[in-house]
Amino acid sequence: MPNHLVDAVSPYLRSHSENPVHWHSWGIEAFVEAKKRDLPVLVSIGYSTCHWCHVMARESFSDPDIADYLNEHFVSIKVDREEHPDVDASYLAAASAFVQGLGWPLNVFVTPDGQAFHAGTYFPPVGQPGHPSFRDVLSAVTDAWLTRREEVTAGAARVAEVLAESARQLAAGSESVGADGSADDARPSAEELDHAVAELVGFEDTLFGGFGGAPKFPASPTLSFLLGHGRASASASAPEPDPDAAPSSAAPSDGTDLALRTLKIMGASPLRDPIEGGFFRYAVNRDWSDPHYERMLYDNAQLLGLYTRAWMLTGGAWARHVAEGVAGFLTDVMQLPSGGFASAQDSESTVDGVRVEGGYYALEASERQRQIPPALDEKVLTGWNGLAIQALARAGFVFDRPDLISAARRAAEYLHEQHERADGTLVRASVAGVDAARVQAHRTAHDGTAADGIAADASAADDIAADATAAGRAVSGRTSAAKATLEDYGMYSRGLLELALVTGDVTYASRARRLLDSTISNAPSAAESSQSAARAGASGTHQSAVFRPPHGADPVLRAQGLVSAVDPSEGAYPSGLSASADAAVLLYRLTGDDRYRRAAQAGLSLVASLAPQQPLAFGAALHLFDELSTPIEQLVIVSPDRSDENQQTVTPRPVTLPDLARRHPAHVVASVSEAQARAFAAAGFALFDQRTAPSGLPTAYLCRDFVCQLPVTEPGELPMPAATTDLIARIVAERQHPGSAPTH
Repeated sequence: MPNHLVDAVSPYLRSHSENPVHWHSWGIEAFVEAKKRDLPVLVSIGYSTCHWCHVMARESFSDPDIADYLNEHFVSIKVDREEHPDVDASYLAAASAFVQGLGWPLNVFVTPDGQAFHAGTYFPPVGQPGHPSFRDVLSAVTDAWLTRREEVTAGAARVAEVLAESARQLAAGSESVGADGSADDARPSAEELDHAVAELVGFEDTLFGGFGGAPKFPASPTLSFLLGHGRASASASAPEPDPDAAPSSAAPSDGTDLALRTLKIMGASPLRDPIEGGFFRYAVNRDWSDPHYERMLYDNAQLLGLYTRAWMLTGGAWARHVAEGVAGFLTDVMQLPSGGFASAQDSESTVDGVRVEGGYYALEASERQRQIPPALDEKVLTGWNGLAIQALARAGFVFDRPDLISAARRAAEYLHEQHERADGTLVRASVAGVDAARVQAHRTAHDGTAADGIAADASAADDIAADATAAGRAVSGRTSAAKATLEDYGMYSRGLLELALVTGDVTYASRARRLLDSTISNAPSAAESSQSAARAGASGTHQSAVFRPPHGADPVLRAQGLVSAVDPSEGAYPSGLSASADAAVLLYRLTGDDRYRRAAQAGLSLVASLAPQQPLAFGAALHLFDELSTPIEQLVIVSPDRSDENQQTVTPRPVTLPDLARRHPAHVVASVSEAQARAFAAAGFALFDQRTAPSGLPTAYLCRDFVCQLPVTEPGELPMPAATTDLIARIVAERQHPGSAPTH
């Protein structure tokens, strides 16, 4: 029986295509075969930049003897957790019944019906104290399957029932809220949010920064909550933090100080590559040293957003330096020729002929030019690309970097063409690039010729590149059969909305609204909600908005009873629930349609009691609870529609309204022309209704909950936080005396 992975879309699966194991990709066929042969199933889950996944592949899955045993006694399935996050989440939940300290590779042994009865992570080829060898584990599982079948299946059924009951309870909680909108009340109080911040202050490592001991992760969603909590809790007269002051271990008055300290330390730590600018996934040690060298798209997209916001708050050179470094990593390294972003960059590469983890990142810049960089996982994921689009669009606006906005647009157009189906649903993943082409470009970027020393034999390096190119062409442009998940709809919609705000192109916003509407199609309008309340009476309930992917769950998981209505858990990035609620909140702020606010409230109500108790695990949800507890501030800058000839008659100003908008802390900041404002208003985005530039000058509309102050044309008339005074002075100095005062 052949290995089935050679034509897989996932680079991780293709990396196992030469294994002697008869791997199947995820699908019903493997379970049908297992039932026919009366064999257990090994579901082995990993991802392409996972170091220990590589190790186990070399040690065990490439071993002919182990492969022969697997092929005889098991049906084996290899899963890319990034391609199938719902599969990964389901089996992680099941595996937690058998092992603590879960991670990847994740190896789960299940019945032909998909019920787990044993699990583990990395298994060594030779047994160690407390760690049996992989071969011994396989033998023990086989023995249990053959001699204690009833015990095995009964235990698997109990685990499945516990998981199913948990899913039922979650579904019940997500589908029933008060007909009068009482889901609005299912959110943490201000005191609970303050207590969550205090908990995080208690978790802070006051010596090395970050939270807890080793290992150290960026915890981006939690930092986002902390960075915004100051806006909700601090008084308007609070002094601005010194942008370049050393981090302090003193307890902060709000979350902002803690977030800024953490970001400043991380930006100067070994977690960040100082040459290419990207952040690694995590550090093994408490002092941020010995990082695991894979670089993930989701980490760097979120961190770009955080450092951009840090600069907006402080004007500190450190924040802009790190932000623009991360942006450069995203556009120079992670963006593929097609426009989409690769999901990750490997931790391993070949340096001077030796395969090593992290060796590339230990080199000086001049030495790197001689080496082939670590490979990209060129799998383009809709949701993670949405995070990158959002971060690059906003950073491009804030730092006045049109190139970053252009990069975001290229990604959005690729996804529009390749990931948006005609029926309104999304594709989860595609393969859109050939890594060998990137390698060749890297080799010739500096002097136009192949660099010396790439490998001992230059022709061998060319052969490797040619082989990679040929393999890549076989799958380039293909889309995955994996179902798009809620995170794809939420993150991509949010990215498109951000792109619409900074470009003034309403088509992005309209696409985002259509996608998000497809996930909350059962959400009642305000009128329907009132009618429902009248019919149901004070004690009645109705089914409210629930975020769900429109095409349903993975069919194999659904058939096996392993589907949860919605998964609210967060990890290194927001859950699909939080991402969708985030997009819904912004849509409400743009349209005034209360259906979106209620949808966000109803969805987040699932974690209203849990999130404040576990702030490190629910940072994105806490951030949204914070946002929903404060009045909405909206800023629209409208530039006049006029010819270039008329524009030349306007006297240049040392500081303009768009300059101020780049650093304004309003929840919504948009800069559009009069024609663009009309297009937004016509499309139903009420914030832009009757927004004009009547005097022929850029005009600012500052609104609170859609109630706007009188429009202003003079920069000095736009209300701004006192903390922006220093930045404005620097802008003026730079424009009056170019080169004398940096604006960053």
